[in-house]
Amino acid sequence: MATVLPPPSKRQKVATAAKARDQQPVEIPDGLQRIQFTDADTGAAQGPVVTVSLADLTPKNLSLLLNTLLGRENHSERLPYRFYRPLNFGTGDVGDEPFSQSDIVEKHAGSTETLLSIPARAEAVFRVKAVTRCSASISGHGESILATAFSPASSSRLATGSGDKTARIWDCDTGTPMHTLKGHTGWVLAVAWSPDDRQIATGSMDNTVRLWDAETGTPLGSQLKGHTKWVTSLAWEPYHLQEVGRPRVASASKDFTVRIWDTVTKRADMALTGHKGTVSCVRWGGTGLIYTASHDKSVKVWNASTGTLQHTLSAHAHWVNHLALSTDSVLRTGYFDHTGQKGVPDSEEAKRAKARERFEKAAMVGGGNQIIERLVSASDDFTMYLWEPSQSTKPLQRMVGHQKQVNHVTFSPDGLLIASAGFDNHVKLWSAKDGKFITTLRGHVGAVYQCCFSPDSRLLVSASKDTTLKAWDVTTGKLKEDLPGHKDEVFAVDWSPDGERVGSGGQDKAVRIWRH
Repeated sequence: MATVLPPPSKRQKVATAAKARDQQPVEIPDGLQRIQFTDADTGAAQGPVVTVSLADLTPKNLSLLLNTLLGRENHSERLPYRFYRPLNFGTGDVGDEPFSQSDIVEKHAGSTETLLSIPARAEAVFRVKAVTRCSASISGHGESILATAFSPASSSRLATGSGDKTARIWDCDTGTPMHTLKGHTGWVLAVAWSPDDRQIATGSMDNTVRLWDAETGTPLGSQLKGHTKWVTSLAWEPYHLQEVGRPRVASASKDFTVRIWDTVTKRADMALTGHKGTVSCVRWGGTGLIYTASHDKSVKVWNASTGTLQHTLSAHAHWVNHLALSTDSVLRTGYFDHTGQKGVPDSEEAKRAKARERFEKAAMVGGGNQIIERLVSASDDFTMYLWEPSQSTKPLQRMVGHQKQVNHVTFSPDGLLIASAGFDNHVKLWSAKDGKFITTLRGHVGAVYQCCFSPDSRLLVSASKDTTLKAWDVTTGKLKEDLPGHKDEVFAVDWSPDGERVGSGGQDKAVRIWRH
């Protein structure tokens, strides 16, 4: 008598069904397809009409083909492209969905007479070269450098804050000091340029905020008093939201509050109270919301006009150290783009319009037509959370992988990647779309304090306790350049908005300027 096999269990049935789903290939018929690349924004043709195999209609192959058609055969010259699903064959209409090979296969009529128009958009408009050398080491500060920030207009000026109670502005073209900003009586913990490049705000352990003329280095009025403890973080009101002639700046403090200052009257418009611990970071979003992170384990979302609390985002189990917005890059630079002063509009209305246009474009990443700012929070609980605060108070993703505290987090300027720096000596890359882990950048042998992307989102530089900076290729996850030179821990680093320079500072009291 033959052995009768028992019927499959429920678990076996589920496993078999899942395997069948995962392994089901896209049926790609043999055949050729005539395609025409078009500009997704203007509809203009990109290169000649070409005929390709249906099997080769993958985004990776199409990107290689388009670069070749446009004469970029050298690997270093190639641009990454994003392709969109065309709404109709033979037209330049663009859908809001990414290109999918299976969609084209389904519509394929089996005839080379049909012309398929594929809209494409370059992911970056210019290319930044990796910094490879220290072009200047500038002394002047008497204590550790705690904060660095480039001017939004160019790489010629860098501002730094130090434990010697001063901030300084440096001329990066000549490698010399320009101005010393004296007035604070405590360490300068935060430095922030206004988006129009005219003012610099500094926050200090003396509980005050000061404003300075960015051109002359002279103080603009008296100190802004109101906080009762250290000022830990600063954020300017986005340029397109400012009342003409009355920019505002927000300051976060160890006194559990955030204050919104009118830079003309030098008075606090409002105080945001509600946190039960040190407010470690503040971000001012382009939709009129202010985001604050605190040691009380929460992130709060405020209405910048009324000062009312909109949401409390509770998920972390320990101090929240840092916040980053998907639109940080364009909010910081206002109406300046990578061309600096060359692309600045003439009138105030045109400047405001350009700043708004740049923000809206950055906030609609993914081909959608809805303005959505994403927020990522980093914590001492070794995790990060990705949020869409305007949509929900629940996180989109819990991002785990760091083995120690996460100190710093940042979005790439194109809004597609997130980089995090931790005390576990690692920098990690994540997808900004869903918060999924991509790769770990290994090389530092000490805690990583800060990291920042190049303006074209292809490179990342990190600053560490191990006295080095490292430049990474985010496409491959490989080390691009090792940048030794500092004689002690490197606390702060920034990449200029035009991509020309990186500025860094730390325990050795020297500002270092790095170039390609």
